Amino acid sequence: MALARVVEFEDINEENIARIKAGIESGDVPEGMPPAEFLLLHDAAAGRAVAIVIVASEEEYRRVDEILGSVPAGEAAGRRTSVTRYEVAVRASPA
Repeated sequence: MALARVVEFEDINEENIARIKAGIESGDVPEGMPPAEFLLLHDAAAGRAVAIVIVASEEEYRRVDEILGSVPAGEAAGRRTSVTRYEVAVRASPA
C-alpha cells in the first residue's frame, strides 16, 4: 500500500521553488531518504505550495516523516502549515 506525506506551506516564493528544483535535479536528497516520488504544487500568486512525497511502505513513510520533519523551520522552503498522511487510493499516468 502506497502512502503519501502531504505538506502545505505558506510564504513560499519563486526563489524557494527554484532552490528545491535545483536540489532535486542535482540528486541532492537527504541522507537515508528512501526511494520516493515527489510532487510540488505551487500557487505563486498566493505564496503557497503543497509538497507530496509518495512511498511504498509504512516503514518508508516513517523514515521520510522523520527525515523531512527534522528540517529546521529556517531551512524549510516556507512556513509549514500542515503535515498529513494519506493512503494512495488511486494512482494513474497516461499510457
